[in-house]
Amino acid sequence: MSLKLKLKRVRELFVLGAGYIKNEGLADTVKKTARFFRRRFGGKKGRFLPTEKALEARRRRIAAGEGKNWPVISILTPVYNTPPQFLKELLDSVTGQIAPNWQLCIADASDEKGEDAVKRVLAAYQDDRIVCRKIENRDIAWNTNQAARLAQGEYLALLDHDDVLAPHAVYEMSKAIAAGGAAFLYSDEALFKKDIRRPVVGHFKPDYSESYLLSCNYICHLAVFQKKLFEKAGGFDSACAGSQDHDLFLRMIEAGGPPAHLPKVLYYWRVHEASTSGGTGAKPYVKAAAIRAVEGHLRRTGAKATVEEGLFPSTYRVKYQLEEKPMVSILIPNMDHTGDLEKALASIYEKTAYRPFEILIAENNSKLPETFAYYEKLPERYPEARVLYYQGAFNYSAINNFARREAKGEYLLLLNNDVEVINSGWLEEMVGRCSQPDVGAVGAMLYYPDDTVQHAGIITGLGGYAGHNQKYQKRGKSGYMFRLAAAQELSAVTGACMLVRTEAYDEVSGLDEGFTVAYNDVDFCLRLRRAGWRIVFTPYAELYHYESKSRGLDEKDKAKKERFAGEQKRLYNRFGDSLKKDPFYNPNLTLDSEDFAENPVLDRS
Repeated sequence: MSLKLKLKRVRELFVLGAGYIKNEGLADTVKKTARFFRRRFGGKKGRFLPTEKALEARRRRIAAGEGKNWPVISILTPVYNTPPQFLKELLDSVTGQIAPNWQLCIADASDEKGEDAVKRVLAAYQDDRIVCRKIENRDIAWNTNQAARLAQGEYLALLDHDDVLAPHAVYEMSKAIAAGGAAFLYSDEALFKKDIRRPVVGHFKPDYSESYLLSCNYICHLAVFQKKLFEKAGGFDSACAGSQDHDLFLRMIEAGGPPAHLPKVLYYWRVHEASTSGGTGAKPYVKAAAIRAVEGHLRRTGAKATVEEGLFPSTYRVKYQLEEKPMVSILIPNMDHTGDLEKALASIYEKTAYRPFEILIAENNSKLPETFAYYEKLPERYPEARVLYYQGAFNYSAINNFARREAKGEYLLLLNNDVEVINSGWLEEMVGRCSQPDVGAVGAMLYYPDDTVQHAGIITGLGGYAGHNQKYQKRGKSGYMFRLAAAQELSAVTGACMLVRTEAYDEVSGLDEGFTVAYNDVDFCLRLRRAGWRIVFTPYAELYHYESKSRGLDEKDKAKKERFAGEQKRLYNRFGDSLKKDPFYNPNLTLDSEDFAENPVLDRS
């Protein structure tokens, strides 16, 4: 990272901090900062577990009658030559659950040597809630279906034979079911090697994201679902063995709708050589099974698409096919800076495989004669481009709304004049995703010139208002839980390169002209979401962005500072504290920086 960008990052961190002080007060900001450093660098033992005092409080509530009508959760565990110590730790974690409404269903497919070890371990656990049946070993999908045949509970849960549950897993899932009646739920999880009190890392997940689930099985553990939903979906499919959970989740969503997310670490996934927690290299057949699972979902839901390997192992790319290619109207505001504009236009024409498109350059207050000379020659060089003349002071929202009125396309691409296209398939990728049901807008991956990430989607709540997903990461990195390498729903994407259905744009009356410069894209996307549209980010549309050269930095000028503060206030007045509860982030991740740092919510309830 260049010195200039490092200084810019330091300045932005100060701006984030100033936003917190303004909103939360100095005392709370200090507490948040201390907690951030403690969590980030302190390596606190048991940092994802409730305190013993909190667990004891739950036990007292259960003894007093809480949960007497909660459903039984039957935990399905197929075993095969499980190391005795692993099996013992699993059994300890189940029998140690603070809530009693569980059943453990073990389908033992071990060979003769392994079977004896399983029997010896089980003999030490005298509990009628533990049932075990010896089965032949076929595949993990079939074996788990045999465990499900032992289940007597209304709900099922999946527990791998070398993993463990958090002591409050059944309690928290049962409580959530009782409160909301969800048919399918999933929790956060953590990886560990030897002791769950010293986890390697937490996996803090977003709420349900359809595109993200098609890109990778982010739901994974702990999954809990109604037995009747499992049966309605057809149980596990041996054709997808190795990625049978991913396949099942997709079929259950088809049958019963999206799952609910409980943002607590309730499952501990053991890292060892034979486990997929250490990478899919341990089980190479997983890749083919996952592609079959995603292909099956697309086929059943009527989507016209192909599936291929993604940018990293365990990720997958869905390429949506367009039977017809609709017109895209590319809207580019411009004031002078014809060098930047020329670079943008040249890259669009030289590298964009998609057609048809038109380019509407919204001229606003240029002063240089060479700018107008450039415009005169534009139609000869770029036949699909024309210049519109917007009268009035700079207002990004008003300029784009003006250009939209002249646009002919079924899709509008809001594009800054200081971008450069990188890959030829960028626009087809964005149109393909935006053409899917309920998708209102699609954002692209934008890089600084030094190949660090500038925009990969927007997270609301960062710094009190909004920030960028893992900004400054090096290009080519997967990011937190593949969040830089997977298509996914987000709350917002940047207006520097945003494709919008014209229908959706008009439905919400375009950009709010009260946002002259800042937060117009955030506000627009949040209003789209309120209207029922999905916002999707894709890493497969890549451009360089040269950081809004056509306007200065707000913090250098008093009037600009005041305008920026006013736009912050306008955003907060409209959306309030919901800004801090981004469904595609996680409350256990920090709001103090843009790097997805862990900041677990202390569980003292």
